[in-house]
Amino acid sequence: MDNRSNGLVRLRGITGLKSVDYYLVVPILALTIIGLYVLQKVLSSGYAAYPGNYYRQIVATAGGIFAAIIIAMLDHQFLKLVGRAIYAVSLMLLILVPIDGYSLASTWGADSWLNLPVIGNFQPSELAKIGLVLVASEIFESMAEKRVTLLKGFATMGVVYAFPLLLILSQPDFGTAMVIMFTFVCMLFAWGIKYRYFLLAISSVIVIFVPAVWTFYLEPYQKERILSLVFEGSSPKSEYNLVQSKSAIASGGLAGNTTGIYTSVPVKESDFIFAAISEHLGFIGTTTVIALAFFFICRCLYVASKVPSKASSYAMTGLAGYFAFHYIENMGMAVGLLPITGIPLPFISLGGTAMLINFMAFGVILNISMSRNG
Repeated sequence: MDNRSNGLVRLRGITGLKSVDYYLVVPILALTIIGLYVLQKVLSSGYAAYPGNYYRQIVATAGGIFAAIIIAMLDHQFLKLVGRAIYAVSLMLLILVPIDGYSLASTWGADSWLNLPVIGNFQPSELAKIGLVLVASEIFESMAEKRVTLLKGFATMGVVYAFPLLLILSQPDFGTAMVIMFTFVCMLFAWGIKYRYFLLAISSVIVIFVPAVWTFYLEPYQKERILSLVFEGSSPKSEYNLVQSKSAIASGGLAGNTTGIYTSVPVKESDFIFAAISEHLGFIGTTTVIALAFFFICRCLYVASKVPSKASSYAMTGLAGYFAFHYIENMGMAVGLLPITGIPLPFISLGGTAMLINFMAFGVILNISMSRNG
């Protein structure tokens, strides 16, 4: 591998490109192209902000690809510092969210955004997802190699997770908190937790945590969404989005709706983009998206099993879990299998922050994969 030093930062040389895993690259580029195509169809069908919002999505995509390339080309040993820096920056930005005087809570139900110069609206909790995975993977490696005791390791892990999670839950953004905890559980399994401990933890969560969250944390509209999922028809108002989503999905047929009459679905460009994919590309389009996402996740887990570094393996597993949760939750809620949350579909949903962060996470995945091959 050809390394060139520039201060503390070292980049892979041109020869590093030979180690790129195109089994990872191709599905992501395909999903991105599908996303831009479907978004153009959705946004051009009556959105007041079009074409400005579509152009911003293109710019965010280009910026994300550039960020992914830079991260992928970093010397793998420098990735640990990148992870710590991402964690520190995300934590500082999360602290600013409730005190900056800018809020979209009236629109989205949570104060999760900052209004940054040049960038515009930015969601720090998205950045925290990557930082937590990278920092936690180091701690898991230290415990696996007996450099720290389990007590010290998990105590450190608790501190690392506590601050961003409390800030995110206070926004309140329960969906992002679930993503973070899911990635942690994925890394915990890769680290080697015994099943009986996991089952004990799950039992404790069900008995203690779930009732507490239901009673003291969830808003009435969130409770209605969950109840309407279990008892269909119990809350027509809460089920409106889901009913419209299912109607849009059904209208797509085999290869997409060709009538030119499309179903109105709230947040169709983001949370319910899967319904738009079916509407414009039909069963063929949705099956393609599912297959691409599934192949990408499987490839990530395969690479995680092959990398020599334990930290890299844990990080790859955590990021695979991060993407898997987004894909499963977004698609599941669009068809009525899971509760409705504000979880976007990676590389497809409208949102500059999500697109940028998704590509940064993808850059980390490529970096780890190239360290195996390079």
